[in-house]
Parts: sequence; C-alpha cells; structure tokens
Amino acid sequence: MPTVGYSSTQKSLHWALFALVVGMYLLTFGDDLFQRGDPDRALAWWLHISFGLLLAALVLWRVALRLARGAPTLPDSMTGFERAVAKLGHLALYVLLVAIPVLGILLTWFRGDALTFFGLFTIPAPFAPDRGIAGSIREVHSLCANAILILAGGHALAALWHHFVKKDDVLKRILPRREPVTCFERR
Repeated sequence: MPTVGYSSTQKSLHWALFALVVGMYLLTFGDDLFQRGDPDRALAWWLHISFGLLLAALVLWRVALRLARGAPTLPDSMTGFERAVAKLGHLALYVLLVAIPVLGILLTWFRGDALTFFGLFTIPAPFAPDRGIAGSIREVHSLCANAILILAGGHALAALWHHFVKKDDVLKRILPRREPVTCFERR
C-alpha cells in the first residue's frame, strides 16, 4: 500500500540502521588492530555481537512498519527501468538486513559462543560447536556485509542523483523533518 511519506519512526529507523551497519563494520577491524588475546579485541567482538542483536530487533521493527505502512510512491518522472531497479535495490537491502544478523547469530553459536546483549542477557548456543560450519557461515556473513555496504553506497548515490540532478523529493522524504525552533511565539 503506497503512502505519501515516511513516518518519523521509519526515518529514525532508517538512519539508526545505517549507523549500526557502518559502526558494526568498523568494529570488525578489531581483528586487525588488536592481537589475539588482547582484551580490546574481545571487547570489539562483544560490542559487534551486542549491536548485531540490536540491529536484528530494529530490522524486524523496520520490516513490520514497511509491511504495515508501505512505502511512498516513486516520482512520476522515473522510468519503468528506474522503478524496477529501485524496487530490486530496496528488496536486496532488506534481504541483507535480515540475513546478516541471522548469519551472525548462527556464526556465534557454531563457534561455540553464547550470544550476549551488552551483558544484560545471554543466550547459550543451542547446538554443539562446529568449526567447519562456522567458517562457511563466516564467509557468507562477510560477503553479505560487503554487499550491503556496496548496495547502501549505490542507494545513497541514487538518492543524491535524485536530489541534485533530477531535483525531486526522493532524498527529502527520508531526511528528518526540520521544524523552525522558536523560544517565544508572537501573539
């Protein structure tokens, strides 16, 4: 069901997911920055897993809102090809946003580790560790993480192209609304 615009909740979730994806990707460099056994390396992965669980929860919320509210209609100036690419791009982003946390959870469990959410709760692995399966899942998880960065980059470039070249409202409708702030109202 098409809508006129995104709700403030949808906009907030969009930007929160963007920040989480980029932040979690940066946390993966803990492997390169810290030597094995360094507590900072373990902290980086603990944060990566905790933020990954937060990402999973926010993605579920985002998908539920998308299913309930739909998405704004695309500008009439877009060609059929552009519309198809936009829809496929959004679908691919949603698939990756769901797949990456699921793969991360499975990877953690197949490594034999428990999931923890910022130390507030822990979910032990429901099955025995398997390094072979964990290695395969890690490869797919990494490929998906790289793919989402590439797709998100293309998504951002398309939004900028719409804003600066096509001069339509595609970018504006996902930006936070800017209301003028006044201390006193004139009467």
